[in-house]
Amino acid sequence: MPESNPVNPAEPGLDVRTYFVRNRNVLLARADFSDLFVDYYLHLADHKITVAPGHDVMFKRALAAFTLHSASQPRNVMTAWTMNFQQPLVNLFLTGDNEFGSVTGRVFAEDVKVLPEAIFYADVVRGRQPSRRSMVNVTGSDPLAAVETFYTQSEQRAARYFQTGEESFAMLTEHPDCDMEWLQGLTPGKMAQIDHDETLVLLETRVQRWHCGCNQERMLQVLLPVMQQDPDGLFGDDPKIEIRCPRCAARHAVTREALEAYAARIHDRYPA
Repeated sequence: MPESNPVNPAEPGLDVRTYFVRNRNVLLARADFSDLFVDYYLHLADHKITVAPGHDVMFKRALAAFTLHSASQPRNVMTAWTMNFQQPLVNLFLTGDNEFGSVTGRVFAEDVKVLPEAIFYADVVRGRQPSRRSMVNVTGSDPLAAVETFYTQSEQRAARYFQTGEESFAMLTEHPDCDMEWLQGLTPGKMAQIDHDETLVLLETRVQRWHCGCNQERMLQVLLPVMQQDPDGLFGDDPKIEIRCPRCAARHAVTREALEAYAARIHDRYPA
């Protein structure tokens, strides 16, 4: 599950606006993801991460779906999604912390398990409550359709996703007394006219940012148990190793000297 990820509130971010569709009892969340996608690509470039073109398209659609979902949830919620697809064989991971408006994720294209069906995992922490996991089977390879299936089977309510522009997306979710015939009958053409055909009441605007929060300290925490059990197996003859953040795939170089010093500090602080 995600950890707290403090971000600078002065940093620019993506504005996600949520609306109540009057007389339809539907929540609408929408945004232009151009800036968030730029931050994602800058992250890839900074850490020399290569993503296959097909996987890249899937990840961007998953990122848009996750961000809109997060913006429609309470502010004390942390969420992590893992979307397993079998054709193509790939895992898409997304995580975010609503308290800080942070979202991040990565593509796992290696060592992905071959399964009878594709699976969608969702882990949620609400406030101080225990983590809750749900899992549903999905079909196809479109992340937007996978999230709609997740809503129907796990959230027990309907959701519709639409790509409304080159990098713009919208999500509509069922609320009590929803006009289900209207919601299920929406088409891309009708979505394009929703501002003219329906009465939209702005509820709030949330700022979402590409941010993981991984750093050297966290990588040392990850490596410490292995270091304590098998330091030679971890480093061999090399003075340093490279580790990728499991959340965003950022590269971090860790030296044996730094890890040994960290282990000593932990031992002094928490002696056995």
